[in-house]
Amino acid sequence: MPHRTELYHEVPPTCWPIVYSPDYNITFMGLEKLHPFDAGKWGKVINFLKGKKLLPPWPCSSRKNFYVSWVNWQEEKLIADDLIVQAREATEEDLLVVHTRRYLNKLKNHILEGFQEWSFVVATITEIPPVLFLPNFLVQRKVLKPLRTQTGGTIMAGKLAIDRGWAINVGGGFHHCSSDKGGGFCAYADITLAIKFLFERVEGVSKATIIDLDAHQGNGHERDFMDDHRVYIMDVYNRYIYPGDGFAKRAIKRKVELDWGTEDTEYLQKVQTHVEGALNESRPDIIIYNAGTDILDGDPLGGLAISPQGIVKRDEVVFRAARSHRIPILMVTSGGYQKRTARIIADSILNLHNQGLIDKELATSEAKNPKVELMIRESILDLTNLSLQ
Repeated sequence: MPHRTELYHEVPPTCWPIVYSPDYNITFMGLEKLHPFDAGKWGKVINFLKGKKLLPPWPCSSRKNFYVSWVNWQEEKLIADDLIVQAREATEEDLLVVHTRRYLNKLKNHILEGFQEWSFVVATITEIPPVLFLPNFLVQRKVLKPLRTQTGGTIMAGKLAIDRGWAINVGGGFHHCSSDKGGGFCAYADITLAIKFLFERVEGVSKATIIDLDAHQGNGHERDFMDDHRVYIMDVYNRYIYPGDGFAKRAIKRKVELDWGTEDTEYLQKVQTHVEGALNESRPDIIIYNAGTDILDGDPLGGLAISPQGIVKRDEVVFRAARSHRIPILMVTSGGYQKRTARIIADSILNLHNQGLIDKELATSEAKNPKVELMIRESILDLTNLSLQ
């Protein structure tokens, strides 16, 4: 019997299935600046989206209707605070669905041979050495609570994706964390948790596909699903960088290893080919898309050379494939170590909307079966296009 959780709750139909909380952002005496990761990028994504207006409407049959539509559009932003789903922090009971109690205890105040073991573990995971010397209550409040809230956001977005056809957690994507070990700024296994929650709690969800397009290998979820044939993993990453986890690679069903400096043309061709191949092979009930932006040219850790336009196009390719196969999709934002990545993520979300791949009509709680809803909407779109030809 699954435990009682606050993460699966009714969301108002007026909300977009975009999950975020101001608690995502990590700010503490400037220590977050000691890591190349932009620990405030999630809030910047939301602020950029709040400043984006929707595309103007198509001309209507009458000038009056077109004028009214245009006036309404001028006032309409893509999102506002009351249209965002507020993420909730994952509790210890939520985390224990995947994590061992021993691992979670390591993140707490635990004395070992006169040293505070929690300090060492969290400092190692976040790759910020001064965390070693911080009191536990500060580490919990300023470092781990934001990561637990993002983890809760991913779990919530999983359910939203099934209900609405798509969902985006503006944070999350901690793909280096497994049930008993963290690393690479990943303290909680949010991808594994989202899938396990769906398997346990949502009828009809028994197969999942992870499409991991972060520049780094997703060794955390790979270790968690090593022998689980319900989960198909596709991973595209720079073969020469962290973590180089040979054992975890055994769990990858579709492995695409890239060389230093891979550019747009080669990258996008491989993504398109292998996403289609993965979905044809796996036929999942949900896609978890790890959309790291550390593939961006100039990223200090990713080692690839993808342009901002290439990242936007990559996300479009994945969402278009999900739409064409009528599969709900959950996107998490994962890595990205340049200040400009926040704007690129926002631009990509806006492009998905402009391309009709995410929309508010689909994102309603009244969509009892998102696959059927997608099929109906796709048919209507096809008929509309035919009539315009």
